[in-house]
Amino acid sequence: MSATLPDGFRSRRPVDGDVDIVARIIRAEEQAVRGDSTWGVSETSQWWQLSNHDDGTWIVETERGAPAAFAATIDSADSSECWAAVLPEFRGRGLATALIGLTEQRARARGFARMKVGAFVENDLALRLFDELGYREVRHYLQMRVALDGQLEEPRWPPGINVATFRREDARAFHAAFDEAFAEEWDFHSLPFDEWKAFRLEREDVDLSLWFVAWDGVEIAAVCRCERQHGGGWIGGIGVRKPWRRRGIGLALLQHAFLEFARRGEPHVSLGVDAENPTGATVLYERAGMRVVTDEVVFEKELT
Repeated sequence: MSATLPDGFRSRRPVDGDVDIVARIIRAEEQAVRGDSTWGVSETSQWWQLSNHDDGTWIVETERGAPAAFAATIDSADSSECWAAVLPEFRGRGLATALIGLTEQRARARGFARMKVGAFVENDLALRLFDELGYREVRHYLQMRVALDGQLEEPRWPPGINVATFRREDARAFHAAFDEAFAEEWDFHSLPFDEWKAFRLEREDVDLSLWFVAWDGVEIAAVCRCERQHGGGWIGGIGVRKPWRRRGIGLALLQHAFLEFARRGEPHVSLGVDAENPTGATVLYERAGMRVVTDEVVFEKELT
């Protein structure tokens, strides 16, 4: 596998403002393979901020400086995960192969045991390439959505459970509850509180009136963090702590978020979920009226 860009292209490290270029490349690729795209800067900025920009991200340009492709990696304890995309007019030129080669080369040099790559499930060229390079399919991440164009159900809270909007003084408890609820998720990586605070609470575009907490007395039972993405409401994370599961709290919290987004005039609410979620979240979301609208697939390769 080549780790050298084909003739006529060059790479550079990212600079301020490149998130716009990256979002444009992803949007063009999604439109090419799906016929439509809701991808933009807001959908890109959070994982772009988590990416390693020191030596794990490449912006590929033509010799005249026109954007052509990119690859960005996010590192964890023993693996590195890459998302790469190529503008449709440059597909078939070897850019994706070269970018995956660069990310693997870096991962091996840093001693990572595994490399993960992702793609839209409709991108046949990418899926074929991953297979040829020795990757195996390990996960599907679904985007599920519910339209807010009909009569919405009012949430029915179990006795003793009360919902409230997030308060900054509850930040540490919210962070801890979120981590506890997601601890068994595949490939979940917790951010230390100070990093999480900088990444989540101190973002310029954060709307804390869309963060909700289900309380059982002074204990947090469940949390829900929302924002606006993909042309409507977006549930960035919803989790119920183990002692409070199977009591209808998750469904009620979803319905509470739906009603708030409907009140704000949003046309729909979406979220992302692991198709093999260990808590059976996909079943819950279907009960709430959500249906699968897109599918991203993750492949993995052992490097040692």
